[in-house]
Amino acid sequence: MPITIYTDYVCPYCLLAEHVIEDVIEGLDVDIHWRPYELRPEPVPTLRIEDPYLPTVWKQSVYPMAERLGVPIKLPSLSPQPRTDKAFEVFAMADEQGLGHAFSMRVLQAFFQEEKDIGHAETLAELGAEVGLERKAVLRALADGTYREQHREALRHAREDMAITSVPTIVVGEQIFRGIPSPGELRRAVDRITTPAHATEVAVNPR
Repeated sequence: MPITIYTDYVCPYCLLAEHVIEDVIEGLDVDIHWRPYELRPEPVPTLRIEDPYLPTVWKQSVYPMAERLGVPIKLPSLSPQPRTDKAFEVFAMADEQGLGHAFSMRVLQAFFQEEKDIGHAETLAELGAEVGLERKAVLRALADGTYREQHREALRHAREDMAITSVPTIVVGEQIFRGIPSPGELRRAVDRITTPAHATEVAVNPR
């Protein structure tokens, strides 16, 4: 049974959460599935580094957590932050080919470790090619909107069927974590992954 992460590629906690998950499931037959949830879909303005919110959150929460986990990360200087709808369209293409996890990780790393503009089609085509997609096919799919409706349906599922309101939201069997769980909490949830249980929610580090 997979662990599902509802994510937005401009959320640093999603990159940090993946590292916690990888440590817990090392050596286990558990897959990680990513699902999109745009924090600020069109026409909601995206965040700007010049405003106090981002520097404050990063100083008080993101950087200390990243240091504890040993994850290299930095607040991207891109302002305003890119929208992620195009990145998620490419994700749909990658997921179709069994490359969803690899693509999601590459996009998160590109944004938070390399400050690449993940809202730009050429950048996304390059990142897609790095994980095994065909570069021209990515550009063609973005231009034609091949996966646009599929992405919209994924957003509807996240909002309406799963009632997602923040990221990361992590689903382990029937347990739902809203935020980054501690390794112990996550390990217990993974241990119960094959045991029927009522869904519970744990609110931690909400975004």
